[in-house]
Amino acid sequence: MKNVISLVLGGGQGSRLYPLTKYRSKPAVPLAGKYRLIDIPLSNCINSGLNRIYVLTQFLSVSLHRHLRQTYRFDNFSGGFVELLAAQQTAEQGTDWYQGTADAVRKNLKYIKQSRCEHVLILSGDQLYRMDYAEMLKTHVDSGAEATIGGMPVHGSEASGLGVMRLDETGRVAGFVEKPQTEDELSMVRMDPAWIDARGIESKGRDCIASMGIYLFNRETLIEVLEKTDYQDFGKEIFPAAIRAKHVQMHLFDGYWEDIGTVRAFYESALSLAGPNPPFKFVEESSPIYTRARFLPPTSLGDVTIKRSQLADGCTIGNGCIIENSTIGLRSLIEENVTIKDSVLMGADYYETAHDVSEDKSDGRPELMIGAGSVIQGAIIDKNCHIGRNVRIVNESGIESKEYEIGITIVDGIPVVEKGASVPDNFVLD
Repeated sequence: MKNVISLVLGGGQGSRLYPLTKYRSKPAVPLAGKYRLIDIPLSNCINSGLNRIYVLTQFLSVSLHRHLRQTYRFDNFSGGFVELLAAQQTAEQGTDWYQGTADAVRKNLKYIKQSRCEHVLILSGDQLYRMDYAEMLKTHVDSGAEATIGGMPVHGSEASGLGVMRLDETGRVAGFVEKPQTEDELSMVRMDPAWIDARGIESKGRDCIASMGIYLFNRETLIEVLEKTDYQDFGKEIFPAAIRAKHVQMHLFDGYWEDIGTVRAFYESALSLAGPNPPFKFVEESSPIYTRARFLPPTSLGDVTIKRSQLADGCTIGNGCIIENSTIGLRSLIEENVTIKDSVLMGADYYETAHDVSEDKSDGRPELMIGAGSVIQGAIIDKNCHIGRNVRIVNESGIESKEYEIGITIVDGIPVVEKGASVPDNFVLD
């Protein structure tokens, strides 16, 4: 696998994930109490034997840079690296920022040209899945393809928000429709479920193959398609054009895969991971998900009731608390008699010192905690939030969208308390 360079696209603005992306890039969004979204593709690379990785960044990338720098370090003898390629002004790139996924790679082609790689793997930094990329490389090499794309079976009813491929009998991509909206468009790419069954995957009636946005190129093919066109996006432009001119193969995948593109998608995925039978498990002996190593004490629990939830390290939870179907992030301090249901708490980046607490009092804000008697239901609480006592963050009125001055935004019906917000005692969401 030393002949493969991996490029992880982490530069998107993530506007659909706002306000979780108000202060950070999308791949830096915390996940499952202690991870970040970027940990998923990087862990997949490491578990697949790929250790030469570039991460392309652009918007609000400080916290992402810090996480990568503190987490992914290889020994001096492996030849491996995780290097950041931030958008920058150069003589070759000009003064423009990345205009799309393909444009981001085009502006960093010199690193691909300088490498001795034969293949380039292009990944998204905001998807949740576990894949062995070595199997994808095998599909690519065995088929003699110039480019290979990851694809997964879906029902036609799910295809309207996805790019859908039509394949020939060998698995070569013969057609592509981006987000088919009509039956006529869908009929152009619909597959026989028996074709899927014949490849050792149970179709379960699924009759479409959707693009996962995972691309593997021959090095020279990628250089050619980027230098000879001004296309800006892989999914919408590069890939459809390559089908007509190149041998593009499909690598079939049938595991859990989720594109964390919206606040609703993030919220539902996060809650599904907290259950007793999560669709995606972070603990797997042969392919663990890595993240930053922290030196935190065990979580301390009082007389509490906890059901179907995840608790990260370093938390303190007081007597009388009820936590159900929720994720509690690192260093969360929760006072007594707090109720948290169907919610995601991202925790804190630090513990407050006595000086910090004194400043909280002088500034008239609560401490870095969830105050006693508060109720949080169906919400997302971002990092480093100061939530007062007897606060009620519950969207009881069913508001779909609203922004509050104190740093709370309702998106898709989900209240989101933005990073570092301060919510005073006795506040009630209305």
